[in-house]
Amino acid sequence: MHAGTLRKTALVAALGLCLASLAALQPAAAASNDGALSGQLLGAGESAVEGATVTVRNTDTGLTRTVRADADGGFRFPFLPIGDYVLEVEKDGVRSARVEDVRISLGNSTNLTVPLNTTSLDVVEVVASNALAAIDVTSTESATNLTREQLQVLPVERDPLAVAFLAPGLVKGDPAFGGMSFGGSSAAENSVYINGLNVTDFYNRVGFSSVPYAFYKEFQIKTGGYSVEFGRTTGGVINAVTRSGTNEFEFGAEVLWEPSSLQSAAEDRYDADGNRYIAASRDEYDRSSLNVFASGPIVQDRLFFFAMYEARDYQPVNTSNSGSTFSDESNDDGFWGTKLDWQITDNHLLELLAFSDGNEAVTDVYGYDFDTGTRGPLSNTTFTESGGDNYALTYTGYLTDDLSMKVLYGGNERNRSVNSTNDINCNRVFDNRPAPLRGDQGCTISSIIEDRVDDREALRFDFEWALGDHLLRFGLDREVNTSEYSRFNPGPGGLRYDVFSTTPGATLANGGVVPEGVEAYVRTRRLEVDGEFETENSAYYIEDNWSVSDNVVLNLGARLEGFDNKNGEGDSYIKIDDMFAPRLGFSWDVNGEGTSKVFGNLGRYFLPVANVINIKQAGGFLDERVFYAFEGYEELVNNGQEYLLPILGAQIGPVDNSQGDGTVGDLRGEVDADMDPVYQDELILGYQGMLGERWSWGVRGIYRKLHNAIDDMEITSNGILCDGEPGSVGYVMGNPGEEVTVYTDSDCDGENDGYVTIDTSQAGWALYDDDGNYVGERGFDKPRRNYKALEFQIDRVWDDVWAFNASYTLAYSRGNAEGPVNSDTDFADAGRTENFDDPFVNLDGYGYLPSDRRHQIKVRGSYALGDHWQVGATLNASSGGPITGFGVGNPFDGTNYHSFYVCVENCTSDTPSERVYRLSPRGGYGRLPWTYEVGASVTYLQELGEDVDLRVKLSVFNLFDQQRKIEVDQEADADIGEPNESFLQATSFQSPRYAQLLVSLNF
Repeated sequence: MHAGTLRKTALVAALGLCLASLAALQPAAAASNDGALSGQLLGAGESAVEGATVTVRNTDTGLTRTVRADADGGFRFPFLPIGDYVLEVEKDGVRSARVEDVRISLGNSTNLTVPLNTTSLDVVEVVASNALAAIDVTSTESATNLTREQLQVLPVERDPLAVAFLAPGLVKGDPAFGGMSFGGSSAAENSVYINGLNVTDFYNRVGFSSVPYAFYKEFQIKTGGYSVEFGRTTGGVINAVTRSGTNEFEFGAEVLWEPSSLQSAAEDRYDADGNRYIAASRDEYDRSSLNVFASGPIVQDRLFFFAMYEARDYQPVNTSNSGSTFSDESNDDGFWGTKLDWQITDNHLLELLAFSDGNEAVTDVYGYDFDTGTRGPLSNTTFTESGGDNYALTYTGYLTDDLSMKVLYGGNERNRSVNSTNDINCNRVFDNRPAPLRGDQGCTISSIIEDRVDDREALRFDFEWALGDHLLRFGLDREVNTSEYSRFNPGPGGLRYDVFSTTPGATLANGGVVPEGVEAYVRTRRLEVDGEFETENSAYYIEDNWSVSDNVVLNLGARLEGFDNKNGEGDSYIKIDDMFAPRLGFSWDVNGEGTSKVFGNLGRYFLPVANVINIKQAGGFLDERVFYAFEGYEELVNNGQEYLLPILGAQIGPVDNSQGDGTVGDLRGEVDADMDPVYQDELILGYQGMLGERWSWGVRGIYRKLHNAIDDMEITSNGILCDGEPGSVGYVMGNPGEEVTVYTDSDCDGENDGYVTIDTSQAGWALYDDDGNYVGERGFDKPRRNYKALEFQIDRVWDDVWAFNASYTLAYSRGNAEGPVNSDTDFADAGRTENFDDPFVNLDGYGYLPSDRRHQIKVRGSYALGDHWQVGATLNASSGGPITGFGVGNPFDGTNYHSFYVCVENCTSDTPSERVYRLSPRGGYGRLPWTYEVGASVTYLQELGEDVDLRVKLSVFNLFDQQRKIEVDQEADADIGEPNESFLQATSFQSPRYAQLLVSLNF
């Protein structure tokens, strides 16, 4: 063999191997909707090659960027759109190397070491293999990337949460409000980004805006250690990017069908006495959609478009658990979305994302006889609106070889309203007199009607500046989140009618005296909140990615945040500034070959206050009550349903609006003037190594500790005694177990006159003896939550034949506070949980939290059976969560509310001190069973002529139709000393098996 050819062959082999390794570290950092490429040029004897010209070109769009290698041979391309690139190197005007199939993935930095033949003018051309288990030895974060192509061969539900669930350690949220638990956090602590735009619901932080599954290009699930550009989360991040146009015109259509005929029936459930309490066997749905897209160049190499429309038809039917009503829903609003990319020059890019996920569901409700399967007349129609318009305009500028910037301006809208024809026509009527009169008498049982539009305006500036061994990243992240909100009672006039027994001469709550001959009265109540509520969230960040040596990278960052939640008049209600969030990470390339790394990070993360707090605690509140003599009922008919409406007699006493006159009151007495934020500290230490070219494995240990909570506490003492009597404060938003400073009645003359500071860990709740004498104070427990986990993972990358990934997580989640929402009691108003309503709700409540799953195993794999057939499978096996028996009452006072105590003796005594309680600890009733879910898919691929591709995929979810219980009734007591008959009864189960057929054509 010729010597030159031999050198060339050796160089080709060396370069191919280097694509899976690193000889010198470059900091790995990328923005939230793109990636980066960095590396080093090496000459003979592995000496650095200075001054060479390095060029990358996107093979789909022609985007071309050129930089000059520095004195160490280093080069870097930040803010690169994800996709496939070709890299070329020129030295002294001669092309010295070419690397193909360079993959830029979302949120990651691809690192290359490129050896150059500096003695030959021959062109070195190397085709890099994508089937290499390359380890990014410069990354300090924990993340899982999944591309559209990888997901196409797996049985994965068409939802970002289902994709995220493939990552190790994630736990599904409570069935009542969904979501996902990352690392022991609650479902209300995560963030979701699409093309860099935060689309997380900010009303209660459960839910997000989304696009059709076919619109997504790549997902990144960040489970820990993420950089300072991400904040406002103490859980995890789902980071996604959509598809874009290229230089090739493409068209396609995709039909999805989930027929009821391919669904297993859910099981009806019966109690110990054989009585049916869940009627689910007739619940089913048909779902279908037609998705069409087109993409391509408007101007070759410069301007591209991608447009999609999805027509949808979702028709679920279900019965109520009592079997007395039958609901038939129609849900057929379509989706539209578009992406425009303008490569103005190779140094200036502009992109626009716009989509609408607005939707209205219409549900007809009929009477129903479950035993005979007979549908009765129409009784109601409900209308549910959700979603809205979303947009993001992003500019990327490569200002110099070393300085780049990205600017994003965007917004998203989320509508949420539920109403019905009965709510329009019918007032709520409730008879409070003893049985058999007691109960609803009207034609609606809706307690309140809500209408809300949440509108986010987002602005981001992100900069990256390379300075030798330091890569500085800094920026500004600001959001204005506005909720337009109204809440009112159903029916004409927005009135609720309550009927009460009384006696002549009695004094009513408004001071009115009941006239002679009146033995019952009606209270009408008009309850309204209406206004605009705004929250401003801002953050500045800076980060130094420092290449300390050839083998070690340090990531030193800090994020400075501020939250400003405003009341209904636009004034600050809860304002917290100067939240300093340091982040420290490291990565050590153990052997200097890029085949193994030890990494770790330590960081602090802050959680903002959800807008639900502004709305429900700081709005203009009208509570108008009018009392009338009751003169019987008028019999009426609505939708064929007979109902009763009280006949109003003479008004008794004045109109009472003392509880709320429609204005925003003095909130200084309802919120801590010096509130601390909610934040979490996280420590991660891990190892990752390669096992050959295609296999890698890793292990990481995780520790998370939550600090503080912001919640509403009822304070019955202001800490200052006036002639031996405590003064009441009421409900206060503050930090349980810490000091709160509120404007209250300091001298007990009935008027708020000054600020008082109360240490709620020692005081805040007045205690009385059985004779009603004040005997001291009781404090609130501090909220605690810690998460410890050990994760193991092994991965084999796809090589056009097969791929495999498996993980095992051993986790412990303990504390006395799950987070801003409660899975225990299905309470989803973030930051308004029942945990701290009084000091006894959470007393002795430390233990294993609802998200605690001791063991979790996840497996996914795919295999190609020749050119036309592919099979895929997933497995999720998880141990069950803890079961607690919640009581009511406590051994310390007469309060009747949630607690961890159950009365066992003298429970009917009117003297609280005579009652005997036992502690009912968290997890005291064992655990839910293990759950197993297997998914399977088979895909058929066929080329139908030139440039026409057919894909047919059948997926089956919950293949073995496991319908195990995943939630039980945890209320041990219905009242003090009164056991709950349905305690430990299963309330939620795994969804039955269903199948999905997908047919797509791409041109």
